[in-house]
Amino acid sequence: MKKIILSLALALGVVAGAQASGGDTIAWDKAPNKTNDLAALQNGAKIFVNHCLNCHSAAFMRYNRLKDIGLTEQQIKDNLLFTTEKVGDTMKANIDPKQAKDWFGATPPDLTVIARSRAGHGGTGADYLYTYMRTFYRDETKATGWNNLVFPNVGMPHVLWELQGERRPIYDTHEDHGHQVQTFKGWEQTKPGKMTALEYDQAMGDLVGYLQWMAEPAQNTRVRIGVWVLLFLVGFMFIAWRLNASFWKDIK
Repeated sequence: MKKIILSLALALGVVAGAQASGGDTIAWDKAPNKTNDLAALQNGAKIFVNHCLNCHSAAFMRYNRLKDIGLTEQQIKDNLLFTTEKVGDTMKANIDPKQAKDWFGATPPDLTVIARSRAGHGGTGADYLYTYMRTFYRDETKATGWNNLVFPNVGMPHVLWELQGERRPIYDTHEDHGHQVQTFKGWEQTKPGKMTALEYDQAMGDLVGYLQWMAEPAQNTRVRIGVWVLLFLVGFMFIAWRLNASFWKDIK
């Protein structure tokens, strides 16, 4: 019995250590909910096609589904199709997966359902993505020249650096149990971008809102229908209760 308890304690210790070593370096920020904002979703789709789709596919989403966020077929053709794609095609990146793996160390993942798959103890998948896209910083020791606080040693470069500019993280150093520990304090802008910090945060909110919508385009419809179904069931339950009382009132 003692051996079993000792084995369980060691296993829990290993798991806790793995979580501590592989955990996020900062808390996730709360992402704005823009899945009902058509203008934000359209801007997010534009950012996605212009900056993300170069390397990342969304192979389970078709361009013509963007009509659900208020775009016409002609708008999709004029603004979101740049090569030989057709409106009915799926969103596939043109990059060669083998070359991408050689360049970045791994094949860029498909982003169709990334906003659902990245949920964790720190928050929703949208929270993760919103924080991730806003915590890149210059790191000349990396092959890409960039690093990320949420995903340390990430192989992805900061493709939106021209918009955000370049920043470096600032840390507070304090002693904890005899060890020097660094705590993230904030950012120092070392090179300005085309957007202000507020504008960039809003743009990332639009992008993440689009990724949320793309992960489940029918989500808002499903929620609305679900509310009406629950209201119907509550009303029907009252009717059934009264009918049952009427049918059995003479039976004792």
